Amino acid sequence: MTQILAVHGWAGHAEQWTSWRRVMEQRQWPMQVVERGYGTSTPTLPSWTDAVGPRVVIAHSLGLHVLPSALLQEATALVLLGCFTAFVPEGRNGRSTQAGLKGMRAALGSEGEGPMLERFFQRAIQPLPRSSCPPSPLLKGISPEGRQRLDDDLIVLETCRALPQGWPDKARVLVIQGEQDAVVHPSSHQQLLDQLGSQVERVHRGPEWGHALITTVVLAVVERWIESL
Repeated sequence: MTQILAVHGWAGHAEQWTSWRRVMEQRQWPMQVVERGYGTSTPTLPSWTDAVGPRVVIAHSLGLHVLPSALLQEATALVLLGCFTAFVPEGRNGRSTQAGLKGMRAALGSEGEGPMLERFFQRAIQPLPRSSCPPSPLLKGISPEGRQRLDDDLIVLETCRALPQGWPDKARVLVIQGEQDAVVHPSSHQQLLDQLGSQVERVHRGPEWGHALITTVVLAVVERWIESL
């Protein structure tokens, strides 16, 4: 039996995967979802069952770096949606990214928090119109605990430099990237591919895709690949 474990990125939430989960479970592929608990939702962390068969992690963006190593190391296949090893690139672009992250941390808990999140969500969905995605629950309220997790994970974005602890170096890997990604720098996308090397089974780049990759179009690509496992 194919098991799927999905994890969202920074400022994301578990309900982003609702339509994917419905499709996967119609195929008899049980799909569990991590909830980081950034807004007012309670964090949830699923686990693999003892069933024999593929164990597929689907990670979006920072999600790859916040999944516990005990779960990651047992994956037999990974789908990496807009992921990276180092979010902050080297050189001038890196200095700009670093400054942006520090500004985001400073905005948390202040009057600038809402506008900062709005700007982030707008960049994330480009080139899609803002109306194509439902409003984030974070814009309706953030608990103190959720705000602390947002801050903690911004630090992870600042400091991650390599594949996360527990990386399964024998797992099959599908990498999906958007060529119009306005969140992750192209050099960070390339660095991920360089570090993975021959472990990458397939790279799928969408010329019209941005950073918001939890879409029905991308789902079709992921479905076909999981079917081949």
